[in-house]
Amino acid sequence: MMNGHAHQAPGPDAPVRGGVAASLGRFATRTLDVLLPPQCLRCGAMVDAPGVLCAPCWERIVFLGPPECESCGLPFEYDAGEGALCGACTRQRPPYRRARAAMVYDDASRRLVLAFKHGDRTDTAPAFGRWLVRAGGDLIADADVVAPVPLHWTRLFARRYNQAALLGHAVGRLAGIPVVPDVLVRHRRTPSQGRLSPSARHRNLRGAFAVAPSRAAAIKGRRVLLIDDVLTTGATAAACTRTLLRAGARAVDVLTLARVVRPAV
Repeated sequence: MMNGHAHQAPGPDAPVRGGVAASLGRFATRTLDVLLPPQCLRCGAMVDAPGVLCAPCWERIVFLGPPECESCGLPFEYDAGEGALCGACTRQRPPYRRARAAMVYDDASRRLVLAFKHGDRTDTAPAFGRWLVRAGGDLIADADVVAPVPLHWTRLFARRYNQAALLGHAVGRLAGIPVVPDVLVRHRRTPSQGRLSPSARHRNLRGAFAVAPSRAAAIKGRRVLLIDDVLTTGATAAACTRTLLRAGARAVDVLTLARVVRPAV
């Protein structure tokens, strides 16, 4: 006599039912594509598949990759060799170990980022997650946990979502890494960083972040992958990194959707 529930072998019509379900699913997808054709993430032109850019928009976006500064990910015009650093990182390394971004933040990419950040285009997060995974493969391979940069609760209430958390969840799902969306808390609402100098940005963020005591164990002794939408001067990433390291994180890498690249002077 067997304990528990015996598993019944599938009946003779099981493959047929499965085939019918699959066919219905394909039919529903094709019907939806006819009624609502996939659109380019940036300009809205019709494309072959959802979550992609049309050819003209793809050519306008500047995607990032080697050669780049080993530390901050600033793109180089030529290969300076393994472990090469940009001038800023040679003078002073940031507190995070490495930073990488999927694309340059410029006139072409700004529409994508701002629509995602302020225009309720949360449907673009899965595609952006794929771009992040491609750009940050080395960082993801070393990561134990994903943590997004938090919003102050008043901004979260007004916006209704944290764009960094959406990116973090997309990366976590694709890479199979646990995501701790609430490990960092922004307990002080800081003025906009937009028009501040680099030094003023750092002063503006001093003491703005904390690790939630109930979540501290999630990052203690672990390598954290910090996710944000745009890296500008690195002030926000540096402030979050210092907070995580003080709370016991082993190391912090930074992965952003876009980054500002200023011309060399």
